[in-house]
Amino acid sequence: MEKEKVDTGRRKRSFENATTSHASGSSKKKKRRRKAKFSDNRTEASPSLEGGRNSKRRKKDQRQDDVPSNEKLGRSLCKTKGTTFLDKMRSRLQGGHFRMINEKLYTCCGDEALQFFKKDPSLFDVYHSGYQEQMSRWPQQPVNIIIKWIKNHSPSFVVADFGCGDARIAKSVKNNVFSIDLVSSDPSVIACDMSKTPLSTSSVDVAVFCLSLMGVNYPSYLQEAPRVLKKCGWLLIAEVRSRFDPNNGGADPVIFSKAVQQLGFTSVSEDFSNKMFVLFFFKKKEQQSKERKGIEWPELKACIYKRR
Repeated sequence: MEKEKVDTGRRKRSFENATTSHASGSSKKKKRRRKAKFSDNRTEASPSLEGGRNSKRRKKDQRQDDVPSNEKLGRSLCKTKGTTFLDKMRSRLQGGHFRMINEKLYTCCGDEALQFFKKDPSLFDVYHSGYQEQMSRWPQQPVNIIIKWIKNHSPSFVVADFGCGDARIAKSVKNNVFSIDLVSSDPSVIACDMSKTPLSTSSVDVAVFCLSLMGVNYPSYLQEAPRVLKKCGWLLIAEVRSRFDPNNGGADPVIFSKAVQQLGFTSVSEDFSNKMFVLFFFKKKEQQSKERKGIEWPELKACIYKRR
């Protein structure tokens, strides 16, 4: 009996050991599988991780490669800004010169203006460059209306363009045009004081004053018109509208028109439809009166541009 108990105990311990050994082996196998699976996952994930690292490296390298181009771009932008700044400064300087010359022309007499430009003819180009820039802002140019008027009349009409500027009328019509101004590099332009032109008496059919009644002695320019015009000749005047606005310090257009008529003209029409300029159309009378003294001319205010 004792022997059987001993054998039974041995069997139990052997079974328990076997069970424990089996469980331990199973546990080890599971651990090995987990390690293998983890290792496989790492192996599968490694290309992605490597790719991520490579991507970061590429971006870093790209940023490093971009540094010189960004510097170039910065220098380019600085250069562009510098050029723009210089252009603005030049434009302001030219604008300042234009305002100075413009004010001079409106506040002096014709002979003084002529001597002013004779001393430095380049100032005339500076003035007209600024003048053209100002005119480019106008929706309509008065000189174009006058050109159209001339084209609608006889091509045989001889025209005198007082204060011609760039001689646009002469370049735009087939008529014979005497272009007159204080100074010009164009050989076709007659440089003189507009109150004392070299034109012969009764030699032209149309006298034009397009934005050219500048100077404190502007009436003397208009007095030259009846001398050079033929009988029944035309006098066309275009001026800045504000100069004929009595409510804002301008002249009364009625008084101005009466003064011109006393020079021996008949008023044909007036055009105040444009907000920038006004137009006067006169015709020389056949019979001229020699009494022209005592004409009361209204003062035309100067067109002074504001500083910006």
